[in-house]
Amino acid sequence: MTIAQEKNPPVKLPNEPAITPQIVAEHGLAPDEYERLLKIMGRTPTMVELGIFSAMWSEHCSYKSSKVWLKKLPTKAPWVIQGPGENAGVIDIGDGQAAIFKMESHNHPSYIEPYQGAATGVGGIMRDVFTMGARPVANLNALRFGDPNHPKTRHLVSGVVAGIGGYGNCMGIPTVGGETNFHPAYNGNILVNAMTVGIAPADRIFYAAAAGVGNPLVYVGSKTGRDGIHGATMSSTEFNEDSESKRPTVQVGDPFVEKLLLEACLELMATDAIVAIQDMGAAGLTSSSFEMAAKGGLGVVVELDKVPMRETGMNPYELMLSESQERMLIVLKPGREELARKIFEKWELDFAVIGHLTDTERMVLSWHGDIVGNIPIPPLVTEAPMYERPWTLTSLPAELDAAKVPAPKDWNASLLTLMGSPDLASKSWIWKQYDHLIMGNTAIRPQDGDAALVRVPGGGHKGLAMTSDCTPRYVQAHPETGGRQAVAEAWRNITATGAKPLAVTDNMNFGNPQKPEIMGQFAGAIMGMSEACNALDFPVVSGNVSLYNETEGRPILPTPTIGAVGVIEDIATSVGSRLVKSGLALVLVGETKGWLGQSIYLRELHGREEGAPPPVDLAVERRNGDFVRGEIVGRRVAACHDLSDGGLLVSLAEMCLAGGTGATLKLPKGVAAPHAYLYGEDQGRYLIATDDGAALIAAATKAGVPAVQLGYSGGTSVVVEGLLDLPLDDLRAAHEAWLPTYMNSAA
Repeated sequence: MTIAQEKNPPVKLPNEPAITPQIVAEHGLAPDEYERLLKIMGRTPTMVELGIFSAMWSEHCSYKSSKVWLKKLPTKAPWVIQGPGENAGVIDIGDGQAAIFKMESHNHPSYIEPYQGAATGVGGIMRDVFTMGARPVANLNALRFGDPNHPKTRHLVSGVVAGIGGYGNCMGIPTVGGETNFHPAYNGNILVNAMTVGIAPADRIFYAAAAGVGNPLVYVGSKTGRDGIHGATMSSTEFNEDSESKRPTVQVGDPFVEKLLLEACLELMATDAIVAIQDMGAAGLTSSSFEMAAKGGLGVVVELDKVPMRETGMNPYELMLSESQERMLIVLKPGREELARKIFEKWELDFAVIGHLTDTERMVLSWHGDIVGNIPIPPLVTEAPMYERPWTLTSLPAELDAAKVPAPKDWNASLLTLMGSPDLASKSWIWKQYDHLIMGNTAIRPQDGDAALVRVPGGGHKGLAMTSDCTPRYVQAHPETGGRQAVAEAWRNITATGAKPLAVTDNMNFGNPQKPEIMGQFAGAIMGMSEACNALDFPVVSGNVSLYNETEGRPILPTPTIGAVGVIEDIATSVGSRLVKSGLALVLVGETKGWLGQSIYLRELHGREEGAPPPVDLAVERRNGDFVRGEIVGRRVAACHDLSDGGLLVSLAEMCLAGGTGATLKLPKGVAAPHAYLYGEDQGRYLIATDDGAALIAAATKAGVPAVQLGYSGGTSVVVEGLLDLPLDDLRAAHEAWLPTYMNSAA
């Protein structure tokens, strides 16, 4: 196709409807956004051009409501190779290796079609990682479901868990960690956040910026069908009673094809053939081709009739907007086409040269020789809507007086109730459906530690720690504190294994940003996250924003999920949270005031969600965490658990159940409210098991870190002298029964 032809106006296809205000509205464009489109184009768009603007300017792809706030997050550090703006973040982990990771949401699709929605979320995030040259080594997920008594919840849990397990297991990538919570605020809009971590040579990272006028544009992977059309647009609106009709916008995944695509891409990456590579995620061929050209400052011609199709009668609009899975777009060096073709055909994947790069900075679409789309690329970026939406910060609630919260009448019953509650009950029913040991590198498994730990292949004794954390009830109460706490807890969880926390990926799940109180939640959470990331040297290197998580005006709890990665140089020095032998001193590190505001104790035992969330002192977090990590690496710690939901007593019970060994505690003198001391959720604390409690406390005192020995491990019960004596068998029965019983009961 010549440059002269590229400048021709596009033709209108047969049966193409006229562009009406209704059609514009159906594409999710506001009237003023459509006026902006007309100014850029200088004419009425064709349907395929309208579809492209709709996708690229959707909230899901453009971040138009969040971009102004995301810029406030710290993204740089000496170990950061690539921050936000690429498919995934990249950090240097030493020895010539890089960790590549990202978290992304598939919330709306998973509510409509839980199995495929969750499965394709896992597939999509893995492609984001391996398109940059990494072999995935671990998956995690953060799941939020509605009230267990809601009629849809059981169906959604079953489908989502099966979808995650089905896709990850078939790919041969272990799912090693995550979290699962329940709350009525998610009744009409669940959250499915998927995270993948991969390893690549630090000097062999692949990027998406196209280069080289005339270089071929190559399509590889599965054929394109009609599934997923308008997926990005659908994910940028809130739900209503018609949401079930959006089922056709949910993609359908095939993990066996993705496994072939992974191996083929890594084989091609071992050659010198690739100039740029991008997976076809949200908005499919539209976003991949457009973003590659935009990042490279070039134009692109796409010959749509050459795209491999699995359905008959497809048209340019469908081909550009389909979100069919397991597809990649590659810019090759000239003359490397046959080399690449042989690799992909060997792996039984489609391979087609569907266009080339130009110097026009225009996206030109042809269909059997006719131009059907001709869009200037730079203004689609520079003139894209970016909103500074009105926002109202949430006021900090009054501190809850622990003395006004009743103590348990039956202490044994209180701990049994908490350990068997939906949020704290064992999630083994879930993670046993995931192959968490495949590849043979999982060192700390689910429920054995605060973070998962995976050996780095080819990295000697090195390990990667990874976690996913957020406490939405804290964020709801006060977004700044909740954002701060989410980052701090992720940092603590990695620290509790002995690893050094290095970087964060985030998944910002919120309601309708056009409501000032919701935009204020987003702004407040970003403020808190930014403070914590700066204080803890914990930069954000990738992430995802999911807005409009509402159903008929009812928003979810604000949920800024934090995925985090850290490194431990010698995996032999790491610890989990399991108490596996008797006679260990149990030392509480950090100060305990007994903070019951927004606690699990308050909610589960008294039906109250009120008060300020526990404050987060970032200097204290840093001081306490650095001390604990030093003790672990120095091999002076046998087990370590950070204190979070449920406080000290729940954390102790979890350690005892994980290791099969009981423990006895004695409260320090002067504790006025034992229920607040034992169930309070004060931050910056760790419970440590050690052979020498006196030595650890002496070291803590020298470091200016509060520490107190509370008791010893041993026996077959959890005992708090004068208050509680609960056999582990009873505790285990309550802890492990809830989820299987719930999932096996009649709907």
